[in-house]
Amino acid sequence: MAIPKLNPDGTTMTVRVPMKFQVRGGRKLVVTPDGSPSWAEPRKRIDNVMVKALARAFRWQKLLENGTHATIEEIANAEKINSSYISRILRLTLLSPKIVEMILDGRQPLSLTIRMLQNKFSLEWDIQESELIKS
Repeated sequence: MAIPKLNPDGTTMTVRVPMKFQVRGGRKLVVTPDGSPSWAEPRKRIDNVMVKALARAFRWQKLLENGTHATIEEIANAEKINSSYISRILRLTLLSPKIVEMILDGRQPLSLTIRMLQNKFSLEWDIQESELIKS
């Protein structure tokens, strides 16, 4: 961080703080550089998009398990959603309970996004946690 500069007349002080802005769940967040001190406790960052995706995934899994629908295509027709989207979201049911809990509590790292979760990830929970959480 740069040293504050006082205006020659002594009425204004200029302080430069390095930061960047990141869009998460439709909101803008200020992200401070790594290694900079944080005096405030981190706020919960509940990502409604990820929470909704998790809820859908577990609901669709239940529909398959209880026999309401026999295939992903049946769910897609009933929900009027693309079957490939349903397949990508259904994979979220394979996430470790620790990651699911972090997302629901808003404690997931900023680096964890819904886009990352829609990509392939390990089925072993220890590996998932080390690859996806990286805290």
